[in-house]
Amino acid sequence: MQSVCTDCNGEGEVISEKDRCKKCEGKKVLKEVKILEVHVDKGMKHGQKITFGGEADQAPGVEPGDIVLVLQEKENETFRRDGKDLFMNHKLGLVEALCGFQFMLKHLDGRQIVVKYPAGKVIEPAAVRVVRGEGMPQYRNPFEKGDLYVKFDVQFPENNWISPEKLVELEDMLPSRSEPPIITADTEEVDLQDYDVSQGSSGGGRREAYNDSSDEEGGHHGPGVQCAHQ
Repeated sequence: MQSVCTDCNGEGEVISEKDRCKKCEGKKVLKEVKILEVHVDKGMKHGQKITFGGEADQAPGVEPGDIVLVLQEKENETFRRDGKDLFMNHKLGLVEALCGFQFMLKHLDGRQIVVKYPAGKVIEPAAVRVVRGEGMPQYRNPFEKGDLYVKFDVQFPENNWISPEKLVELEDMLPSRSEPPIITADTEEVDLQDYDVSQGSSGGGRREAYNDSSDEEGGHHGPGVQCAHQ
């Protein structure tokens, strides 16, 4: 049976008590707290590593290893990063989307910037516009920056927000409608209704019920007959 030597603790060497170091008590190593200063350069990415060579635990006769720090990029409430570019969403009212706008934005470096869009140019729903040079700085070349992409969510007014008389005046100022369709005697008219996405489609349930009833009446069906190709 093998066991660890109680005199040398398996190290193969016994230091007499009179020759032992008073600080380490013959263990040859001391515990020391060392503060390492980490400098994160502009433009560094998620998962990028910072290495401190030879700063890991040390032992006699063994080359010390490295301390490797892996950067974890925190999510931001306003911006989303993709490489050197930034993406964000911004809500607009209908008046702003049609008549131009400007809004204040606090950037990641603390700067306050004003984003402007001229009157006469229209922002469509879900439209994307770009601000050149306001993205992330390039790693080791911080004067070169990516772009900032802004996706707009145009907020339309509520139903019946304007009187019928004012609505006619508004229509006169907007671009003309397209020509109305020609309605004949055999044309069937239907109305659009509000739809709640959370409730799902009622057509799917009817389709499943139809399939279940057909299975019960006819039993198990094999694969359908396919047309032959010439």
